[in-house]
Amino acid sequence: MILSREAVEEIAAALAAHGLILRGGFNFGDGEMAPAAGAAAPARSVLLVGQAGAAPWPHFQRWRERQAKGIANPLDSWSREVIGSVAREFGGRAVSPSDRPYLPFQQWAIRAEGLKPSPLGILMHPTYGLWHAYRGALLFEDELAIAEPHAVIHLCDTCIEKPCLKSCPVDAYSGQGFAHEACLDHVCGPHGAPCRTGGCLDRNACPYGKSYRYPAEVQAFHMAAFAGL
Repeated sequence: MILSREAVEEIAAALAAHGLILRGGFNFGDGEMAPAAGAAAPARSVLLVGQAGAAPWPHFQRWRERQAKGIANPLDSWSREVIGSVAREFGGRAVSPSDRPYLPFQQWAIRAEGLKPSPLGILMHPTYGLWHAYRGALLFEDELAIAEPHAVIHLCDTCIEKPCLKSCPVDAYSGQGFAHEACLDHVCGPHGAPCRTGGCLDRNACPYGKSYRYPAEVQAFHMAAFAGL
């Protein structure tokens, strides 16, 4: 069977009520190791779910106010609840980037939207820049009536100055990869207040997608989650 374009549009509308968007999708080919889309049957297709900018933040905050204090991984819990509800409504299965064993979300995203990683590892989007995320995916036993992604210009290839590699006080991003411990020590240390309250300085230095940049409150939330603050 085929999951029609109309059905995909209805799924998009259901997600939009929570500030989430569809981030593309594709059909698994014959012989691919697709995860299960139900009790046992392998998935025939996947739709990526995510956000552009901070659109989900007000929805998430209202949900969070109704939860017990100190809930662990609240954004992940909210995402699972919302995307899981949409999956059940449309006969699919919801999966999360934090599920174990880990699913290849970045590879799925690259395939679904034709994106490439930035020097920071975050996929660079031609409109959103670095200010977007993937919150989950919907797996279906049916194929999708969906077009292949168009080729996109990788903005990092046209960026000469690379300010994203020059703004971190401890040079956390380099040709050697992400210096996790150096970043964490700085964020938690006496000179890390700008990062704790306003987010990653390298990420904020990127000139693209500025209109989608997360507000300081949102960036501080993500930094606190990263640093365990």
